[in-house]
Amino acid sequence: MSTEPTQRTEATPLARPGARKRIHLAAHFPGVNSTTVWTDPRSRSQIDFASFEALARTAERGTFDFFFLAEGLRLREHNGLIHDLDVVGRPESLTVLNALAAVTDRLGLAATVNATFNEPFELARRLATLDHLSAGRAAWNVVTSSDAFTGENFRRGGYLDRADRYTRAAEFVRTARELWDSWTPPAPGAPHGTPRPFAHSGPQFDIAGEFTVPRSPQGHPVIIQAGDSDEGREFAASAADVIFTRHGTLEAGRAFYADTKGRLAAYGRKPDDLKIMPGVTVVLGDTDAEAREHAATIRAQQVSPQNALLALEQVWGRDLSGYDPDGPLPEIDPDPDSTLVQGRVRVGDPLAVAARWRALSEAKGLSIRQTVIETTARQSFIGTPETVAEEMDAFVSGDAADGFILVPHLTPGGLDDFVDRVVPLLRERGAFRTEYEGTTLRSHLGLPDPVWKGATA
Repeated sequence: MSTEPTQRTEATPLARPGARKRIHLAAHFPGVNSTTVWTDPRSRSQIDFASFEALARTAERGTFDFFFLAEGLRLREHNGLIHDLDVVGRPESLTVLNALAAVTDRLGLAATVNATFNEPFELARRLATLDHLSAGRAAWNVVTSSDAFTGENFRRGGYLDRADRYTRAAEFVRTARELWDSWTPPAPGAPHGTPRPFAHSGPQFDIAGEFTVPRSPQGHPVIIQAGDSDEGREFAASAADVIFTRHGTLEAGRAFYADTKGRLAAYGRKPDDLKIMPGVTVVLGDTDAEAREHAATIRAQQVSPQNALLALEQVWGRDLSGYDPDGPLPEIDPDPDSTLVQGRVRVGDPLAVAARWRALSEAKGLSIRQTVIETTARQSFIGTPETVAEEMDAFVSGDAADGFILVPHLTPGGLDDFVDRVVPLLRERGAFRTEYEGTTLRSHLGLPDPVWKGATA
């Protein structure tokens, strides 16, 4: 799934019977996509620990549920060269989060780790360690890959067939949970419990031994699933605690919410056992008009002439470097079998996407760059702090989401205005916590404790 933010929705307050529905908030450290505005003088390093710490501290000051890191297992290439417009290297997520555990107190710490190119024992151990070091704040965003280009970085090379990605991921999560459950509960003389032998034999993994880490404070770290596909929704319903998604309108959000929540009963789960949190961006202004003007400026900075051509080449699969970004779209058709762009998923059916872009361009008289600005992800909530707080509250109270993962366009100060100006208004509305009420990420999210399966004293 792409982590590009969703488009802004126009929402109106909606009545909801019963108790007030609270909003969940998380912070995404930007850099995996073209969200970041690199030309802004306030934009800082994406590798220095100070950047991670500053954004995390702001999120904790805002009593956010968790801080979320994406993952990249290979630097992307474009026409055989490293694609250098949106990210230059990426530190390993769990290492960064272990360091952040020492400078935060309550904020959840979520790492994206690929289930295709890792093994259960090693990853379960690393996640349990983070959960211990953070006193119960660890989360794992489970992603998969069918990308042979990325697979070249790993010993087995190649890739996993697309149809098998979620099969492996589902068994991976089950196996990790067996490992986390393998210690006995605390007992006299054994305050951390004792290890028991584990054995797992399945189509994807055949392992046996003893797990090296006692059961962690949360029992199981929180499991996040990123994906909007039907198979992704089913996997989330069966195994995840949070689903990181996107949808562009209130109606689309409601449809996704109802569909995904409706799948939980088949797995013996309740609707509140899975939190739906789309990725969004926010642009604020002293007036709604000022915010819209600011948002347009940000979009123009995000979609530079070079970025516009790269976005076009991602659809067309052809070298279009000779085209004028301020000129018309190419008359040639896309190459659906192209390998021009490596490490980035191509969008849908290239021929269908090109047809839609051409129709829009012709109808509105748009250049290449203007078309890319119109058709690619844009800011989700735009307006005064009051407008944004009202729209977010309406989105959640209207059962289109349980909360939001904010993707700022600046590192590391991109959350400052939201925390200073919007969070107080959400609190005044009774839609967001005024302080942390628990110590673990599960408590922040209102998730049940996992059943300690097979545990014996």
